[in-house]
Amino acid sequence: MQGTMKAVRKVRPAPGFDLVETEIPQIKPDEVLLKVEATAICGSDLHFYEWDEFAQSKLKRLPITIGHEFAGEIVEVGARVKGYKVGDYVTADSHIVDPTEKLSLMGLQHIGNNMKIFGNEVDGSFAQYVAVPETSLWRLDRSIPSEIGAIMEPLGGATQAVLIEPVTGKSVVVFGDGPIGLFAVGVARAAGARKVYLIGATEPRLELGRLMKADVVYNVRQMGDALVQAILDDTDGIGADVVIECSGAPQAYEQAFKVVRKGGRVTLFGITPRPIEKFDFNYNVILRQITVRGVAGRHMWDTWIQMEGLLASGLLDPRPVITCDIPLDDFDMGFKQMQDKTCGKVILRPWAE
Repeated sequence: MQGTMKAVRKVRPAPGFDLVETEIPQIKPDEVLLKVEATAICGSDLHFYEWDEFAQSKLKRLPITIGHEFAGEIVEVGARVKGYKVGDYVTADSHIVDPTEKLSLMGLQHIGNNMKIFGNEVDGSFAQYVAVPETSLWRLDRSIPSEIGAIMEPLGGATQAVLIEPVTGKSVVVFGDGPIGLFAVGVARAAGARKVYLIGATEPRLELGRLMKADVVYNVRQMGDALVQAILDDTDGIGADVVIECSGAPQAYEQAFKVVRKGGRVTLFGITPRPIEKFDFNYNVILRQITVRGVAGRHMWDTWIQMEGLLASGLLDPRPVITCDIPLDDFDMGFKQMQDKTCGKVILRPWAE
């Protein structure tokens, strides 16, 4: 397809993005051209918007179109694409993988050495069109609205974090009231957790946690270290079976290992601003026999199958987390809400006026 399109791009090494008119991507033989119906703002996009230390270390190619969470309809198909056709409604994993490398053959293509990410190394989805390799596509039914299709990538991360081991009948503590933490609450509830606790720092997002069916909600700014004792008291003094850390706050990492029971599991998803020092592995992990699982993204494609099943069952409804749905032109408004931490998930519409 020839012509131009609207896109939100990082054009210079400084805070902010620009809404520009740019060329429609020309697809390769193994790619499709997707007309983007909805795309969502991720926390990493906020880093790029603010141009902090993380962003400067991550974005090596400028200019680049931002965005990696999206859904839409295929309008053009490359010559080597076999499983998709024009008119198919799809979303995609954010990872562009090399299926031939050994890590991919081990089922770890999402952390492969040759892996790339939309909006990081290649042009992304804050645009009217995006080029997508067939290996990244996931087919959707039209019964799934595009705003949910656009958040299936981060919802998959939450699903992987919670269900990397079973949680049915277990007590689950989620640290972090950002979208991933809020999704994690919903996944734990849908998967049959006995009791779900949410630890966060902003009242509007904690209220979203209640809508996602958290049983207990604690504001860490109000409770501080008292929340550790509160969870211990509520679990007969032994601690929670499973802890999911989604905030990246050093204090939350410390508290996570205080509230988990002996023999329990801690899943680490949140990225800390800098390495954590003075962590006592002897006590926190070895002597208490804690299982620690690191999660980066989501497995392709077993996590997607789990997530699709949870959505189809009706037990998981992520819609309360979507609090802002605006035209792409108003992207600055969405990022300002993200900075204020007053919102859940922000959806951008490239074709809305």
